[in-house]
Amino acid sequence: MRPSLYYEVHGDTGPFLLLVHGMLSSRAQWMLNLDALSTVCRPVVVELFGHARSPTPDAPRDYSPEHYIEEFEAIRNSLEVERWFICGQSLGATLTLRYALEHPDRIIGQVFTNSNSALADQAWAERVLPLMEAQSRSLEAHGRQALDDHPLNPGRGRRLPARAREALLADFALHTVRGIANTGLYTVPQGSVRERVAAFTVPTMLVAGERETGFAEARHFAERTIPGIEVVGLDAGHAVNLEAADEFNCAVIEFMQSLSPS
Repeated sequence: MRPSLYYEVHGDTGPFLLLVHGMLSSRAQWMLNLDALSTVCRPVVVELFGHARSPTPDAPRDYSPEHYIEEFEAIRNSLEVERWFICGQSLGATLTLRYALEHPDRIIGQVFTNSNSALADQAWAERVLPLMEAQSRSLEAHGRQALDDHPLNPGRGRRLPARAREALLADFALHTVRGIANTGLYTVPQGSVRERVAAFTVPTMLVAGERETGFAEARHFAERTIPGIEVVGLDAGHAVNLEAADEFNCAVIEFMQSLSPS
């Protein structure tokens, strides 16, 4: 299988680090992290289906977490690397956490940020599906206008650094209405790995934005349940890697260096 997702590689030396953004984001999610991370690794930035430069498939199965895992493996194979680091942000964490459960032998260590969808309980999943169905109907009825009015439009991100907000907005214009609708229908509701995280064998670090109070329960669950997890709390909200970029970069670099051969 050849990878279908858009991806690009940064840096010249060190282990590879797969970086997966969240819903309605893009490669720009990592723009304030790449220079620092490239000093110790080779970041591999992907974009989700229907987002920015990646294609918009028709088949629902293409948006499933299982298919994303196949895509990540295809990228890894294309890079001819046996093991790498992974990092997921928001919805991206639902995919990278599942990847680490399915292929722990491929992962040196994993980092993730605030992600309620990744750690959702059954009640959350039951609430979110009707919301995603309503979102799909709105997108179908109103097209681009509904996307521009979406609460996750980066133009609404008041705590985002200006340079990152501008880049995210430029990429936001590239998202497809159908791709975002399908992500909501077929990726978000299937994402939770809550019932499986006690089985992690991969070194894990959560970098949590502590201003997002709605993530507090999921954070505490992760701290209680994921074996050996390291948690770094930062004074930031949902987009912790942009809102507290320097602190995020330092935490990830220290984590990677602790696991990489000297």
